[in-house]
Amino acid sequence: MPRPVQLALVQMMCSPRREENLAKAITRMEQAARDGGQIICLQELFTGPYPCQAEDHAMFQWAEEIPGPTTRRLGTLAGDLGVVIVASLFERRAPGLYHNTAVVFDADGTTAGMYRKMHIPDDPLYYEKFYFTPGDLGFCVIPTRFATLGVGVCWDQWYPEAARLFALAGAEILLYPTAIGWIHAEKAEHGAAQHAAWQMMMRSHAIANGLFVGAPNRVGTEQELQFWGGSFIAGPQGQLLATGDHENEGIVAATCDLDLIDEVRTHWPFLRDRRIDAYGDLTRRFLK
Repeated sequence: MPRPVQLALVQMMCSPRREENLAKAITRMEQAARDGGQIICLQELFTGPYPCQAEDHAMFQWAEEIPGPTTRRLGTLAGDLGVVIVASLFERRAPGLYHNTAVVFDADGTTAGMYRKMHIPDDPLYYEKFYFTPGDLGFCVIPTRFATLGVGVCWDQWYPEAARLFALAGAEILLYPTAIGWIHAEKAEHGAAQHAAWQMMMRSHAIANGLFVGAPNRVGTEQELQFWGGSFIAGPQGQLLATGDHENEGIVAATCDLDLIDEVRTHWPFLRDRRIDAYGDLTRRFLK
């Protein structure tokens, strides 16, 4: 029998006002739930502007404790709506210790688990190493009422090793809350190729691991970045099930039949044919 799950991704613009962003996200999640959404995933660091365009100590004001006021509100919302919520937050773990953290709330309102971003970029306008300590929770899956989730955050989405470890641990859906966009000066020349590579990378995770992938991305212009939206859901053969546009807020939703995972993996038995005896060098930085 099919085991369908309705996945919904929230794609939105963020203002410099935390309460406004949280209220907007709650409204969108309530709408997604009314439309049948069972697992609802928000974009990266949804409570405020993307903080990493410069190395600015003032941006640490956006950090918050977990658990804290935001997680309590989201947990209550998940329980009231009977849905799973995945939310990315700027975590203040201790004085001077911060993480980029995704929290998963189960459909009864409890905290099902959390993931701290492991791969931390340091690129023009993405100075995340200044703000975030690499995660220490590993690539563990999070069981929920509707599906077992593997949750990465943004830069994690480029690493096939992470996707594979989530899959081997039992993930049925990979989710990547994201904040990625075009630098104004580069968009004309490189914009199309950058977006295509981003989407293709995660679709390849879906194919190589025979599971579903969802990536909610920010939209709108913040200082020097135009976040490109384009949130999408891909099936276990890499097929696009739903996509968002590049400029508008919205909800991107699709039905994921989790029983297809076994069917696809039986026909494309990549996990069966892995040569685990020959991959030891993957733990080395480089082979020369």
